[in-house]
Amino acid sequence: MSNKDNNSRRSLIKDKPFIPWLIKASVWFAMVLAWWVILTLFVDMPKEYQLRHSTDELREEYNAMSAHYDSITNVIDNVVRRDENVFRKLFESNPYDLSADLETERIELYEQLMTMDGDDLEDMLDKHMQYATIQEQEVIRSYEDLRYNISSGILSIDCVPAIQPVNNRQLTLLAAGKKPLINPFHRTMHEHHGIDYLIPEGTAVFATADGTIKSLSEKNTSHGKAVTIDHGNGYETSYSHLLDIRVKKGQKVKRGDIIALSGNSGLSFAPHLHYEVIFNDTRVDPVHYFFLELTPEEYQRIIRISLSSMQSFD
Repeated sequence: MSNKDNNSRRSLIKDKPFIPWLIKASVWFAMVLAWWVILTLFVDMPKEYQLRHSTDELREEYNAMSAHYDSITNVIDNVVRRDENVFRKLFESNPYDLSADLETERIELYEQLMTMDGDDLEDMLDKHMQYATIQEQEVIRSYEDLRYNISSGILSIDCVPAIQPVNNRQLTLLAAGKKPLINPFHRTMHEHHGIDYLIPEGTAVFATADGTIKSLSEKNTSHGKAVTIDHGNGYETSYSHLLDIRVKKGQKVKRGDIIALSGNSGLSFAPHLHYEVIFNDTRVDPVHYFFLELTPEEYQRIIRISLSSMQSFD
């Protein structure tokens, strides 16, 4: 480079002295910016570190709970499969899935409604309303009769069977309802006149209403050891396949008194209690006589359980 050029540059720098400082400032700013970018990308500040790792414990707990849930699900599935296998071995049939059947009925009803026009829907609604009105009138008439009988002294509510004969608050012990069921000994359909509670031997059995012990059976008949209570108003209740009887003939009992211990006597497939309600010499469905201890939801549930049974135990 010629001396003339050097002299020109020196002259330019002398004329503009801020240029070197501007260059240095630009370099320092670029270096600071680079360090800031590096620190931002690769180094967490205290608050950033705290925020970044605040969910680590939650994530670990979630993973542990997920693993625990999967383990419980596998255990439940195994229990269900074993229960189904036991059911098949005992009853030689597949378990009845009532919920799936009801879901199928709902789907079929929905599809039917979707194909109906307005006139058909109106006719169906009128029929359902008429049926509901008839049922309402029957309930009102039954209520009025009951109120008259109670107020006139003909009927005492204490003498009406109104609780379950065993402690079944969870509604898990009812095993067979009053309907045609498969007899476990003859393997044919027979009318089952009461309900069966599948309970261990020695379970307390309660009187379901006030009354007098009408009869006792200590002989090894088809019903085994049994007790019949006369409630004095057309109602009787019977308790069969007992292990031990704790009352005597002619003894007065109150609702909730322990009258016997359940067993496996007589023609019994497994330890259980067979319970019947008789009204005016006619066996009626006992599940409709638990109204003192069941909510409407529990009543609907126990009816479904009764309908889902397939085989009796006597």
